[in-house]
Amino acid sequence: MIEDLLSLTSQALVAMIPLLLASVGEIVTERSGVVNIGLEGILILSAFVSSLVTFSTNDPYLGLLAGALSGLSAGLLHGFISVYLRGDQIIAGVGFNTFAYGISILGLINTWGHHGASPMVSKIPFFGAPLYISPLLPIALIIAIICWFWLFRTSSGLRLRACGEDPRAAEAMGVNVLRTRFLATLLGATLTGIGGAYIVVGWIGQFTRYISAGRGFIALAIVALSGWNPALSIAGSFIFGFFDAISLYLPVKIQLINPGLNLTSLSYIFRIIPYLGVLIIVSSLFRRGRAPRDLGRPYIKE
Repeated sequence: MIEDLLSLTSQALVAMIPLLLASVGEIVTERSGVVNIGLEGILILSAFVSSLVTFSTNDPYLGLLAGALSGLSAGLLHGFISVYLRGDQIIAGVGFNTFAYGISILGLINTWGHHGASPMVSKIPFFGAPLYISPLLPIALIIAIICWFWLFRTSSGLRLRACGEDPRAAEAMGVNVLRTRFLATLLGATLTGIGGAYIVVGWIGQFTRYISAGRGFIALAIVALSGWNPALSIAGSFIFGFFDAISLYLPVKIQLINPGLNLTSLSYIFRIIPYLGVLIIVSSLFRRGRAPRDLGRPYIKE
């Protein structure tokens, strides 16, 4: 029983990292007044680029850097459209999700000639026992705490939050609202890009079709569940990571208990668990935290 619990906890800690990085990045972005629902696309695109670079160089750390740069590039695009062109932020995010999924499949076929998955690539090694921890876990936790401290305990964090609450008042106090929102979008997308790269070089070890599996949307749910608080997103990410671990653990455990039972056709039922958990928790335990008042509204200087 203890071994099973340790195994589930270890898997949950592995699964929570991309959720935590994406949700913290989105909290920073939304606190500035910009909403980016293209997290799913950023995870997919950065995972693909990371797998491509790692496959070419055999260096997972370069793959991780490439994923971060992919997220940064996505943030540049979304920030330019949403902040400076004052485009519809929801449409921009949906469009990027569609683009990233299509271009990753095209790249997968053209690069490796496969529709489903890339070859295996080098991974960043884990450390520790009995809980095997990715070195990115403490980094992700530190990033979450730093972002919390920055947003709620520093003057620059206050200025960023002011851009999401009352941009006209922030502008009157000398804050460059457009630049602040743009930079916040870049930071949020870069963190999400690191999360996408981690899925390949720190977890699965290869790029697979639709590798994000809805984690971008789960990260958006964590943002709301945490009340736009980076520190509370740690707990939310672990909860959903635990659901993910259970969905992988149950079929293996049942197969060990009943070796003659064929669970191949039922495997997709178990994969419903993380998404079902999202629905249950968000609907029953949702903290009615208030979203930034000017969230999603383009700012037009008078």
